[in-house]
Amino acid sequence: MRIVVLMKPVPDPGEERLGADGRLDRSVSAVINGNDEYVLEAALQLVEAHGGEVTLLSMAPAGMTDPIRKALAMGAARAVLVTDPGLAGACAWSTAQVLAAALRTLEYDLVLAGADTSDGGGGVVGSAIATLLHHPYLSHARKIEPFEGGVRVERISAVGHDVLEAALPAVVAGTQLLGEPRYPSLRGIMGARSKEIATRTLAEIGLDDRPVGGAHATTTLLDTRAPAARGSTRVVRDLDPAAAAAAIVDFLVERRAL
Repeated sequence: MRIVVLMKPVPDPGEERLGADGRLDRSVSAVINGNDEYVLEAALQLVEAHGGEVTLLSMAPAGMTDPIRKALAMGAARAVLVTDPGLAGACAWSTAQVLAAALRTLEYDLVLAGADTSDGGGGVVGSAIATLLHHPYLSHARKIEPFEGGVRVERISAVGHDVLEAALPAVVAGTQLLGEPRYPSLRGIMGARSKEIATRTLAEIGLDDRPVGGAHATTTLLDTRAPAARGSTRVVRDLDPAAAAAAIVDFLVERRAL
């Protein structure tokens, strides 16, 4: 099974801060987007069980390769990085067009995407790519397994889960319930140094004359503000268990939480 995992390098959530323009400062350390790590783990388990290989596909600045190297160290075979100065500030629609165009240059059976990204939170790129490529789209997967000619997914629902099946090629958006990502082994880290990260420009994926990138963004950032400061805290300590429980209940009652 040939699987492409959409992987986005994002600012480290522990270091996130806003720049002077109100946008995320992307000069901080970059990491693999959290949900993308989970779908990568699912992809690696699928090829280990059924054969095949995993290719990473990213859209990011040229120098943002450390997260890609980590994903290669986890077990992906190769990576494709679409990078172009014109993509700075790209919106979700531009991103979907770019990744769909890049996918047209690859051979694959299945595309896996994280449910959303920590730096955007839109959760729409996977479905937009499926629409552009006319592929089935299966969302919020907690389990992914192949069957003859297709893929079967358990999709999280409000009352449990649904079981969906679709013919290949297909696009699946996964969640953290797919399973904890593995840590790269020393052997994997060493091997990742020689694995290919092929860079592609807009021209090389056939989009040099298309209105994509920050100059053609379909959404605009209007305002940003820091979250409200935390209120005072009350720490319950130096009480026996019964008294501590009573103090917590009283506190919740005061706040009308009970």
